[in-house]
Amino acid sequence: MDHSETTQDTVEWRRSDAPVPYPEALADMEERAAAVAAGNAPERIWLLEHPPLYTAGTSADVAELLDPRFPVYDAGRGGRYTYHGPGQRVGYLTLDLGKRGKDIRNFVHNLEGWVIDTLGDLGVEARRAEGRIGIWTDDRDGHEAKIGAIGVRVRKWVTIHGFSVNVDPDLSHFSGIVPCGIAEFPVTSLAALGRHVPLSDFDSALQARSGAFLARLGRCGR
Repeated sequence: MDHSETTQDTVEWRRSDAPVPYPEALADMEERAAAVAAGNAPERIWLLEHPPLYTAGTSADVAELLDPRFPVYDAGRGGRYTYHGPGQRVGYLTLDLGKRGKDIRNFVHNLEGWVIDTLGDLGVEARRAEGRIGIWTDDRDGHEAKIGAIGVRVRKWVTIHGFSVNVDPDLSHFSGIVPCGIAEFPVTSLAALGRHVPLSDFDSALQARSGAFLARLGRCGR
């Protein structure tokens, strides 16, 4: 079942309860992005999970696909190999940067900040890391570890793809790839850090911070 609502900023929020197959999600994103670009649909933030799978970005190196135990899909976004699966919150953003400043770097920076602020509200001190993509924190052993990934594509100034945050996935599933091409750092999750947060609570925290995120991008007038 899917749930949808539209905010005062004319952004539709959609949440899918059941895991969404990756090809279905990709086709849906592409269709929605085209409709937003044409002015025929509102912007959208879509929160979902996927079945276990790996996606390959435009910079993916096949040597970093260590064990293709799950289906592998070309994502069409920037970046390298990424894992998606149950217990991981994926957020796909279809936003019109043409009416929000036409600044891709600003979009990515503020997308990172939105996720970092949300994690902070849930008791996890997350951050950016100079020279490394993604969202980072310290694991229980004090080692720097990745808790979230960012991967976007922009077409006709409309964004596709977005972020993923490890809430409570099976972290062993990441061992089939070199996540985002970074082998020297582990991955972690809210649950591994002792923060047992239902996905619905993560969604609520994310939505509570969304107004500030969208305001930093600029309002989308229609």
